[in-house]
Amino acid sequence: MRRTFAEHHVRPVYFLDGLWTLRPQDGSGTAYSAWVPGVWDRIPALARFRGVADYERAVEISESGDYLLRIGAVSHTGLVFWDDQPVGQHYNAFTGFDILLPQVAPGTHTLRIQVDDRFSEDSTLHIPNDYYTYGGLNRSVELQKIASLYIQRLAFHSVKGKEGYTAVVKAYVQAVSPVSGAQLKLSLAGAELTSPLPDLSAGETVELSLSLPVGQVQEWDVLQPHLYFLKAELLRQGEVIDDLIDRVGFRTVEIAREQLLLNGKPVHIQGFNRHEDHELFGSALPVEATAQDIQMLLDLGANSVRTCHYPNDPRFLDLCDEAGLLVWEEHHARALPIEILQKPLFAQQEAACNEEMITQHVNHPCIYIWGVLNECESETEAGRAIYEAQLSHLRRLDPTRPVSYASCRFMTDICMDLVDVVSWNIYPGWYVKEPVSSYADRLLQWIEEHGAAGKPVLITEVGAGAIAGFHDPFGQALWSEERQCTILREQLTALLGHPRLSGVYLWQFADVNVAEEWAMSRPKSQNNKGVVTSLRQPKLSYATVKELFHQSL
Repeated sequence: MRRTFAEHHVRPVYFLDGLWTLRPQDGSGTAYSAWVPGVWDRIPALARFRGVADYERAVEISESGDYLLRIGAVSHTGLVFWDDQPVGQHYNAFTGFDILLPQVAPGTHTLRIQVDDRFSEDSTLHIPNDYYTYGGLNRSVELQKIASLYIQRLAFHSVKGKEGYTAVVKAYVQAVSPVSGAQLKLSLAGAELTSPLPDLSAGETVELSLSLPVGQVQEWDVLQPHLYFLKAELLRQGEVIDDLIDRVGFRTVEIAREQLLLNGKPVHIQGFNRHEDHELFGSALPVEATAQDIQMLLDLGANSVRTCHYPNDPRFLDLCDEAGLLVWEEHHARALPIEILQKPLFAQQEAACNEEMITQHVNHPCIYIWGVLNECESETEAGRAIYEAQLSHLRRLDPTRPVSYASCRFMTDICMDLVDVVSWNIYPGWYVKEPVSSYADRLLQWIEEHGAAGKPVLITEVGAGAIAGFHDPFGQALWSEERQCTILREQLTALLGHPRLSGVYLWQFADVNVAEEWAMSRPKSQNNKGVVTSLRQPKLSYATVKELFHQSL
């Protein structure tokens, strides 16, 4: 996937971003020139189109061999054709996938990706929701020429001991054709390790578990990021035939005495929920726009971001690694009813999302926690079974990070004993007409008796809405920028310094578009609780939150 740094120095990589031909299956026969990555909703004639469309482009191959097609994301279902032959498919707009193209001949080839963004019985995660599902190739596409043996991925975590840190690395290596006599070499923070590989037959994958002591290194910390390149190389007869480079950080995440500990010290979260949505780009934000978001978050005094409610672009996570912003990343699910949660297709699609999210993002030091099932049915026995299964799956995939979910089932939740960190979405002063302090105290007293005892507690959503440009000279009208400031000040003043809370995430950073089915309860067809507009223009609340966050640093 395209990153903010080069993942390969040896393996040839060809980026296929740029202009593609887009043909919607709407009966018009019209073709458009569409930029990839991008969403078709930003083409004026397709602004309201929801359906199936074909993206197509020619690909020039100068050298025969085996190639790996890497697609960062398709929103939301994709069928992939190479020279009109089906070669792969994928569901979910927020995770990437690879397709092996064996023995590709030199010449001009046709790559076509059929994209479907319709809501249907075949989709349990993409449904009409309080955010917008765009159609298109919303992340980068690339082609890589691979050797007979190549590195699929690396999974890294670190262990701190008396002599410093040890890197624990799992390397997954696949043979395209039979291979013998190969070695894997790891390099990290001045340390190196070489390990032999077993003989492999065509199509076989091997997992190598390696430990590499690196000693005293600089730790990755909040707003003080120290990063290191983890380099893996495959060698045969002394020649490097493949490589994979990732960027990692050394830090510890622990829970003790009702606190979140980063590198052995309590960390207090103050941050924002942020959707991958922009008025100009939809869900396909260019890295320049994403970097601007990061700069605004830092200016506001945030030290963390929650990726509501799906895995984010790897480049966003790269930028958080570089900035020292902690990230709560969660899989794709928001407010799903039990009828969907109990569908066999849900279990299949969510399991794939879990696996892709963690295998693709596990090496980011910024991610300190995984989340599941935002605001789903955690108050029912049937829902509890789903939560238990999802949380257990995340722990199996990555036992090194805590897990949580954000609940809104006030006084009825029965799943808090299942998590490492207890997390709540509350809106006193907005949806609930009760003073913030009394509402929070009632909640905290109740959850302490129902599974939260001894665990850190986060407020994962709190906020109020405002329509940009709507002003009330008396400051009392709902949806006015003045009223938003008043409510946010009351909320943050009560919550930021609360001794029982490990932190607060404000809902939300920027206004976002919502599905049309939600528009009757969302002015301008947007969730307007951002402190900036969907174009990133600050509201009055920007200065209010900045003041309170900086006071709390």
